[in-house]
Amino acid sequence: MSKKRVLIVTQEMEPYTDPSAIAEISRKLPQYIQEKGMEIRVLMPRFGVINERRHRLHEVVRLSGMNIIVDDDDFPLIIKVASLQEARMQVYFLDNDDFFRRKSTFESEEGTPYEDNPDRMVFFCKGVIETVKKFGWAPDIIHCHGWMTSLIPLYLKTAYKTEPLFQNSKVVYSVYDSPFDQMYSDKFLAKASINNLTPSDLASYQDGSGVTLHKGAVAYSDGVIVGSASVGDNVPATEKPVLAFQEEDYLSAYLAFYNTLLAEDEST
Repeated sequence: MSKKRVLIVTQEMEPYTDPSAIAEISRKLPQYIQEKGMEIRVLMPRFGVINERRHRLHEVVRLSGMNIIVDDDDFPLIIKVASLQEARMQVYFLDNDDFFRRKSTFESEEGTPYEDNPDRMVFFCKGVIETVKKFGWAPDIIHCHGWMTSLIPLYLKTAYKTEPLFQNSKVVYSVYDSPFDQMYSDKFLAKASINNLTPSDLASYQDGSGVTLHKGAVAYSDGVIVGSASVGDNVPATEKPVLAFQEEDYLSAYLAFYNTLLAEDEST
């Protein structure tokens, strides 16, 4: 029996970014499930705060060279990789000078969110899917961590729904407490609408007069995990399987949640 494949997509990860709930979980989870017999890939942005020399990042030429369209402009996608020797795993980084060569991740030194965060998110989410296509690696589980990954469930279930590589993939979205979840801009929906997506495709991301990323991501996911205790009752309502916040032993709970989703397919 072949190993199950899990794709971890995250906006943060220790030791590359500052400590946070997302960064900690994204570091421990892939190592844990790999040790439990699953095959893993990890993708994240190559933010400017990541020291390439210290962490020994290098370009993967065979994966680089693509252009990603964001708001009718082309942006080159560079793929880099680093090894976590103690975990015996590799981490792939999506890089672009326009979006990621900055001194901080999501906001300026003054604490103002970057105006182009929506563009950066579209670039990253589409870039992740195109990179996995270049891998030629069909994941059984695609687990998205953080608001910056929130368009991946949408794209997989709409624009890429006929892509054979993802036909049997189960999409899991972890909801974390974040000030960047809500982006009140009509331009966001236009930017996010790749490959001729319709307004109805993006309707789940709208909440009254604004845009709520978690709401849309949950709507297009196959399973939801509550990643922060502070999220509480703010998790969007859904009939999808939901794993409540796990204060202790969350790694084994996540693995069990994966296996439950995978078992659904095997029983049908």
